[in-house]
Amino acid sequence: MDKYLFTSESVSEGHPDKLCDQISDAVLDECLRQDSNSHVACETFASNALVLVGGEITTEAYVDVQKLVHDICENVGYTDAAAGLDCDSMAILNMIHTQSPDINQGVVGNGLREFEGLQGAGDQGLVFGFACSETSEYMPTPISLAHKILQKASKMRKNGELPYLRPDSKSQVTVEYEGHKPVRIDTVVVSHQHSEDVQYEEIKHDIVEKIVKPVLADTNLLDEKTKFYINPTGRFVIGGPAGDTGLTGRKIIADTYGGMGRHGGGAFSGKDPSKVDRSAAYMARYIAKNIVAAGFAERCEIQLSYAIGVPYPISVMIDTFGTGVVETARLEKAVKEIFDCSPGGIIKTLDLKKPIYRNTSVYGHFGKDGFPWEKTDKVDALKSLVKS
Repeated sequence: MDKYLFTSESVSEGHPDKLCDQISDAVLDECLRQDSNSHVACETFASNALVLVGGEITTEAYVDVQKLVHDICENVGYTDAAAGLDCDSMAILNMIHTQSPDINQGVVGNGLREFEGLQGAGDQGLVFGFACSETSEYMPTPISLAHKILQKASKMRKNGELPYLRPDSKSQVTVEYEGHKPVRIDTVVVSHQHSEDVQYEEIKHDIVEKIVKPVLADTNLLDEKTKFYINPTGRFVIGGPAGDTGLTGRKIIADTYGGMGRHGGGAFSGKDPSKVDRSAAYMARYIAKNIVAAGFAERCEIQLSYAIGVPYPISVMIDTFGTGVVETARLEKAVKEIFDCSPGGIIKTLDLKKPIYRNTSVYGHFGKDGFPWEKTDKVDALKSLVKS
């Protein structure tokens, strides 16, 4: 089998783009908490001493944007301008306005006569969902490990074990594959913001020995040739929004499968489930994961496409990359019978009108317990239909 290297990256909750994703999704959650029929498209911009929240929202809810932004920045760790942002002194601008009625009429079923009364897609677009059998969470190894490294770093920063760490950080994991099987970790890169008064040698030792190696120990993929690059420039003091402007929706590959599997291009955070570039991506993941969990393929990718205002998918495609054990046509037929991929059907199946979204906005939208699209409750139904 062919050998090759594949790399994925993750970014922490303190990365400026991820800070913005969390704020946008927190606004969405607060709207849904008070009004489950809220239509939300919230965007956030963060720069030096400034957070701007904008977008289009139609809701009966009241959101205290000032308090919400302050509390998120404080929770992430931006409590000092030296770290990149000070939640107590930063400027917060609220530029939210209502959604266009032209868009809304198709979403609520008041568009073309042939679709009257049926919930249509909030926009045209295509999405992909992916799953593979190489990890217990049915996610690709590189992105799974990249997320876990930063989650461990965040925990040690917040509990005081590594008090010199600051919120902004990135990780990157390169895995060597034979065919579709990960066989070793080739390279790990971690760039982590830190305080001014710590020495580079201490940072490198702590990140490798207290964070990276403990996270990767159980994988059996580390060897004597694995390379570690920690803060390769030697210094990472200026970070957060002071070092790099943040914007909602700029980390779509880290949000999904780390580049293994295609992406339709639409970002997720800040969008209510009537926007199919979010909700249908969740459904595509749900379908792909159940197919792999059922044993019909080692890896599976689903594509769904939509037209604005149309209450059903325009196309459904399944690709098992040569790992399938049954014909793709049989899988596609079973999927169309079991999974309702209409915008309304997706929302109902996955119960997407609940305030669950801020927890998706960091360390990936997939591969984490507790979300309805991560269930494998359709395995038996798939087996029954495919084998019949």
